[in-house]
Amino acid sequence: MIYSNRIFEYTFLSKKCSSQYAKSLYLCTFKIYPLVETLINTYRKKIEQTDNEFVRYLMPNVNWDNRLFAVIGARGTGKTTLLLQYIKQNLDVSQAFYMSLDDLYFSTNRLVDVVRKLWQEGVTHFFIDEVHKYPYDTWAQELKNIYDSYPQAKVAFSGSSILNIYKGNADLSRRAISYELFGLSFREFLEFEGIKKIATISLDDLLKNHVSIASEIIRDLQILPLFRKYLQSGYFPYYKEDLPTYRLRLLNTVNAVLETDLPAVEKVEFVTIQKLKRLLAVISGMTPFTPNMSQLGIQVEIQRSNLLKSLELLERSRLLGLLRNPSKNLQYLSKPAKIFLDNPNLAYSLGENNTNIGNLRETFFFNQLRVIGKVEDATQGDFIVNDKYVFEVGGSGKKFTQIADLPDSYLAIDDAEMGFGSKIPLWMFGLLY
Repeated sequence: MIYSNRIFEYTFLSKKCSSQYAKSLYLCTFKIYPLVETLINTYRKKIEQTDNEFVRYLMPNVNWDNRLFAVIGARGTGKTTLLLQYIKQNLDVSQAFYMSLDDLYFSTNRLVDVVRKLWQEGVTHFFIDEVHKYPYDTWAQELKNIYDSYPQAKVAFSGSSILNIYKGNADLSRRAISYELFGLSFREFLEFEGIKKIATISLDDLLKNHVSIASEIIRDLQILPLFRKYLQSGYFPYYKEDLPTYRLRLLNTVNAVLETDLPAVEKVEFVTIQKLKRLLAVISGMTPFTPNMSQLGIQVEIQRSNLLKSLELLERSRLLGLLRNPSKNLQYLSKPAKIFLDNPNLAYSLGENNTNIGNLRETFFFNQLRVIGKVEDATQGDFIVNDKYVFEVGGSGKKFTQIADLPDSYLAIDDAEMGFGSKIPLWMFGLLY
């Protein structure tokens, strides 16, 4: 790093330095006030360490030209990596800047002041991570001020899935668009493992052409063992860092969500967090189940009115998945029809010896389909998707008995590499995003 009287200057490699990047690498120079040297070092290191080999499904679905937008998601889904990959792939590092609001720097400095200094040095694209950890209760207001003060700037910010970007004193509803990054789909898992790269398949295409699609995929793969591996440990990208300790890391993530992320977003007391832990523990041994709200409230010592809010918080935290009745039913405003753990990895980690294959099948189906459509409880069958398609989920011996007389009805069958007619292998529903 080179110091001058007014600015810091550092250099590192960027493909945007020259159109001849394929032939040679050039050094880019970035200048900034010494006040933010610590943020510069973090930015530089993160860009250098960012790998572009595998990119999440959300990357092409985001309108990166929006002036202000949010990427929210559960801990460990890869929000930070997504932002850094976009910078590295598409922007000149001297025009973009990444910063995380949980950096100690922000314990004594304000976001708006940093943005002002960066803007003066020519930065036009701001990538602001972990906004829910900003030590001041003003992140939304400061983002609004940045949006209004710098009409030529582009601002992307990330935060916990618990975050409600439209809540609070600052009105971001007319300014910010929100995207959610979910965990790895089964399709992404196969690519992340370096096994096979498969294009995303639409639900309609899957329902019509699943036989030909499956035959192409399984030609050189034993798909079912890979599917079992994914269900146990393939949902969060960080499983690759240390697979033997993945279950422990996942449990630590759950605790961090409840003890750190939740209090940063919602005003919850310690006793409430302990009750949420108890609620999650009780549900983990029973999912999926149709809840009796009165009994459940007594079991975890939470009043019914607060129990509904507690379930909603755990859903927003992406620890639970709440399957609701169709919205025309007034019960949609009250208790859920079924409660699931959010994803199969959580079922293995929290459920331990209570893990049931039938529960895992439904958890996987609900988890994958909710990303691409509306999934609700069906009066016949297990799920109704987009108010049209009815699905029954089960093993390879599952029959059409419950849904035989329904149009647009299908079986999602486990333990099968290929299906036929309206019987579709369960693993194929992991190819939708």
